[in-house]
Amino acid sequence: MTKTAIVLGATGLVGRALVERLVNSSNFTQVITLTRKSAPHQSPKVENHVVNFDHLENYQPLLAGDCLFSCLGTTKKQAGSIPAQRRVDLDYQLLAAQLAAKNAVSHYLLVSSSGADAKSLSPYLKMKGELEQQVLQLPFKRISILQPSLLLGTRDHARAGEQFAALLLPTLCKLPGLRKYRPITGDQVAQKLLALSLAPGPARQTLVLDQIFAGLPE
Repeated sequence: MTKTAIVLGATGLVGRALVERLVNSSNFTQVITLTRKSAPHQSPKVENHVVNFDHLENYQPLLAGDCLFSCLGTTKKQAGSIPAQRRVDLDYQLLAAQLAAKNAVSHYLLVSSSGADAKSLSPYLKMKGELEQQVLQLPFKRISILQPSLLLGTRDHARAGEQFAALLLPTLCKLPGLRKYRPITGDQVAQKLLALSLAPGPARQTLVLDQIFAGLPE
């Protein structure tokens, strides 16, 4: 049985890797990407649509398929403020999930964050936790939430703090008790997303870092 995937955040670290893996999977015949700017792909499987995320409801017909992969995200620096970041990391993704649920998309897969908590004092972790809480109430047959730690890989926008952490954490996390905080590559997260979409699983599932690594090549 072949599937159609919808990808939000297709130009980001995880999203780019995921699109490549979907293209190379014989189980998916169509990959719909919704992006703010044109993001053409050489594969005929990929159908890119430039959308205005402030009016995502106008594009509801595009949010139809078998799996919605929500990998959208930004930083406070890129967005310009916490409210602007919240609009991308929470509002856009929640509306996309709501529209996809109305279109009877069966499997929703979300890339969240380690430490996501709706009660967190951290604005970032709070918005991630709030999004998790709200999408879990939607009538998808299956919801898979991944909570990775620091994501490693080449980004379009350099993040100085993350670059420093990427150099330091792999060594630090070899110490006893710190392994569960080790960084993970965007491609490893994409690999886990694809694996989850192809195998049966529970109706509601949240995977923390060790569970994301499970089954992946070391």
